Amino acid sequence: MNYFKDWNWWDYTWTIISSIIGTWIGLQWGSWLSVITMLTGLWCVILVAKGRIFNYYIGIINVIGYAYISYTYQLYGEVMLNALYFLPMQFVGLYIWSKNKDNNIIDKVKTQFLNNRARIWWSFISIISIIIYAFILKSMGDPTPYLDSTSTILSVIAMILMAWRYMEQWILWIIVDIVSIAMWLIVVLNEGTNDIALLIMWIAFLINAVYGFICWNTKKG
Repeated sequence: MNYFKDWNWWDYTWTIISSIIGTWIGLQWGSWLSVITMLTGLWCVILVAKGRIFNYYIGIINVIGYAYISYTYQLYGEVMLNALYFLPMQFVGLYIWSKNKDNNIIDKVKTQFLNNRARIWWSFISIISIIIYAFILKSMGDPTPYLDSTSTILSVIAMILMAWRYMEQWILWIIVDIVSIAMWLIVVLNEGTNDIALLIMWIAFLINAVYGFICWNTKKG
């Protein structure tokens, strides 16, 4: 099929194995909601790495589930990020990607790169925003304000870069994934293993973000 024209052995193997392992772990130590959230999140980021527009449809399900679970653990930064930002951005990204299709492969988007000035500007905005938002979350009683702030702010910026098809999104997603792994590890250690599936999800996200970085750097346009 033309849809899978650029898929290789790693794409198929990673999708199948990670889905099976994630489902098994989720059923052992998680809820059905966390399993569904983990699987939709996994499939979504795999499709993003391959530049597939369909990722946004799956992402809608993931965002709703993740926002609800985050609310139960008082991770308010994650709740606001997903419910108030990621959800509407799914539709924004879907519109922009649909207008910039790669004519060679069905459902694939064209990619681009930031210039050096834009990279410096976004870095400065990121650092200042993280510091300010951490103070806000701390005043709200967030148990991990600095980790939550870093994850939230960088996710906001990464989502903008993703919607506009910039490769540099993957650098931010890698940082977000590392921070989120630390955040959910704290949750699991403090609250138990009810949602260990989400910790596994973020580990899978990290692996996929590295792969996405490689894929998007392979070919420009």
